Amino acid sequence: MKRSVENIVASLRTFEGAGFPVRRPFPTQRLEDFDPFLLLDEMGPVDNAPGEAQGAPDHPHRGFETVTYLLSGAMEHRDSAGNSGKLTPGDVQWMTAGAGVVHSEMPSAEMMRDGGRLHGIQLWVNLPAKEKMRKPRYQDTASARIPVAEADGVWVKVIAGESMGERAVIETQTPILYLHVRMKAGARFTQSVPDSYNLFAYVLGGHGRFDQKREAEDGAAVLYRNDGGEVEIQAITDLDFLLLGGLPIG
Repeated sequence: MKRSVENIVASLRTFEGAGFPVRRPFPTQRLEDFDPFLLLDEMGPVDNAPGEAQGAPDHPHRGFETVTYLLSGAMEHRDSAGNSGKLTPGDVQWMTAGAGVVHSEMPSAEMMRDGGRLHGIQLWVNLPAKEKMRKPRYQDTASARIPVAEADGVWVKVIAGESMGERAVIETQTPILYLHVRMKAGARFTQSVPDSYNLFAYVLGGHGRFDQKREAEDGAAVLYRNDGGEVEIQAITDLDFLLLGGLPIG
């Protein structure tokens, strides 16, 4: 049985960090959270002149995970334990904050010098009570290591979970599905989802039909009912979206 859409929520435009623009479907007054997810921010896209790019200077996290997926630009990470890393387009950093870290996420030195487009996604994933004080962990995963499947006008990057015969290389603390899907106009995409998962799609661009009746466009979060074991999505125009699901932890 295919899942149906329960609600469609427009994202809120706001600012984060030192002042970079984001679109945020939750948490907002319309939608507080979406268990097991605490926050989703689309960072930009914003075109920066040399010296203009903004990031998130030192700030603490504890008791959950931050997942940064970069689409354009370059960002550098540093933390209070001496860890550092760099994200370039297509890369993912899955940070399990656990007992706590203070870290920064800033545009790379090259972006500050030359300017350019910065665009990415940050997802916050809650941790079960027994995992909230675990030792912090980083999984910095280069784009080339993240599985991609492509067929019949559908392109899928498998960040967590499985899709179209490909399985993610990133380990998660709770069962999670995280797919980046791009579709040509007229294409159809079907994805199996465990009945127990909460599930939503976030539209990065284009216009699509997310069940038999409900359509959504750029900047919308499509929230599914837990009433089936798969979803079927049709691209009305070229369509670019994230599909995210997870086992709720209460």
